[in-house]
Amino acid sequence: MLTKKTICWLVALVLVMGVALTGCGGAKSTSGTKNALVFAQGSDPRGLDPAFVDDGESAKILTQVFEGLVRYKPGSTEIQPLLATEWNTSADGKEWTFKLRKGVKFHDGTPFNAQAVKMSIERQLPPNRKEDMPYAEFTYDGVTSVEAIDEYTVKITLEKPSAAFLANMAMPLSAQIVSPEAVKKYGDKFMENPVGTGPYKFVKWEKGQQIELAQFDDYWGDKPKMPTVIYKFTKENSVRASDLITGATDIMDGVDINDLKMLQDKGMKIVKEPGMNINYMGFYTNKKPFDNQKLRKAISMAINRQYLVDYLYQGNALLPNSILPSFIPGYSKDVKPYDFNPEEAKKLLAEAGYPNGFEFTAITYSNPRPYNPANGEKLAAAIQADLAKIGVKMNIKSYPWKEYKQVLFNAEGDAYFYGWIGDNGDADNFLMLLDTTQIKGSLNSSKYSNAVLDKLLEEGRACLEPAKRAAIYAEAQKIAVEDAPWVLLSHNMDMAAYRPNVKGFALHPTGVHWLDIVAKE
Repeated sequence: MLTKKTICWLVALVLVMGVALTGCGGAKSTSGTKNALVFAQGSDPRGLDPAFVDDGESAKILTQVFEGLVRYKPGSTEIQPLLATEWNTSADGKEWTFKLRKGVKFHDGTPFNAQAVKMSIERQLPPNRKEDMPYAEFTYDGVTSVEAIDEYTVKITLEKPSAAFLANMAMPLSAQIVSPEAVKKYGDKFMENPVGTGPYKFVKWEKGQQIELAQFDDYWGDKPKMPTVIYKFTKENSVRASDLITGATDIMDGVDINDLKMLQDKGMKIVKEPGMNINYMGFYTNKKPFDNQKLRKAISMAINRQYLVDYLYQGNALLPNSILPSFIPGYSKDVKPYDFNPEEAKKLLAEAGYPNGFEFTAITYSNPRPYNPANGEKLAAAIQADLAKIGVKMNIKSYPWKEYKQVLFNAEGDAYFYGWIGDNGDADNFLMLLDTTQIKGSLNSSKYSNAVLDKLLEEGRACLEPAKRAAIYAEAQKIAVEDAPWVLLSHNMDMAAYRPNVKGFALHPTGVHWLDIVAKE
């Protein structure tokens, strides 16, 4: 029998444990209050200098602190003004002139002007460019000079016309404008002391725990609805889901499809948007057996892609008909991938010289990816079962992600599983993955080469007329699907969840969000 003294001791112990457990979550006193908006993501950013990072976790935070000359419109990859109010191009498409917004300040009080833009770009151009600036060469491809015409006018000159240049300038990585004075002051430490013109300014970073941002009182635009934003870092998806339900956080991304029902049953709001990605199975087209187009076509027709979308991804993915997601300018709805038809696949096998089937090896990755939340092993196993039905044996070799990228670069096996997350919302950013010029740099993992496609892609990059460019890319998509260097498996949906008292939160196709428009009731 418990004595009165023992009961009191147990009650006290429970209270102490409750306080301790609350502290273990890493949430600070601002978490869960009306004055702070708490966003939970899977890990720390790699850094907070736009020129030196290439990851999505960094991009989300950079978008709150920094701004570029232009930005994407909410819900699309169309371009709208930001720190530039207008722009024009020369007749030959090589010169871009931007008129800058007046009355803008950086968080340290430094005035925003043409010199700040010039410095932000030139630090990423030769000879200043450093090897650990991952997006500099891509963003500023072909830029030969940046001139400050006057205090609020900048001219950027390219060596040749680039239809994707403006889209590049809207990216949250590399293209953001930084405070020249802060870069001088902090040097290499600017990575941990970011200073931009955005609606929120950086306060502090507790590594492995959280980053705190505060409303920038001198912001040129509409003031943020929340005075404080906390980015909280919680590795496990399930823990982020639990924190959301208890109110320790307000918004989370990286929603596990297995947690969806639980979150909805607890009254949490789920936001789903088509992701700017493609999930695919690729063939090494430069060597046997998949240098044979009929064989690639047979494998394509043997895979039940609809089943993958409906069951492996539980309906949280879209069936692709093109490499391009449907919201990318230049997407063609008229492109027709090979339908699921096992009987026709068997006939093609015979025509390709394999009437009794054959055996090959596919490499895959062991962990989930943004374009494949089920992980590469589960995806490969599902396709392995489909191919067995037509007499094809697919052996699977799986690797952790870091090792996988190296074995893929070495072209191990006969086929592989991979995907792509778009950078800038431009069609070329996807289709270039099949350009012959990208074989050497490893982006073209299939080692696919087609002179007609190469010519179309080169024309598309230089074409500044949207309708003409869309026609060029429609033809390119048709070739890419019919020649079948890839089996197009799915476009994964981007998902996030938030508490019912959160208003105004939305995902963007590029994977970022803007928290200055979000409020809590």
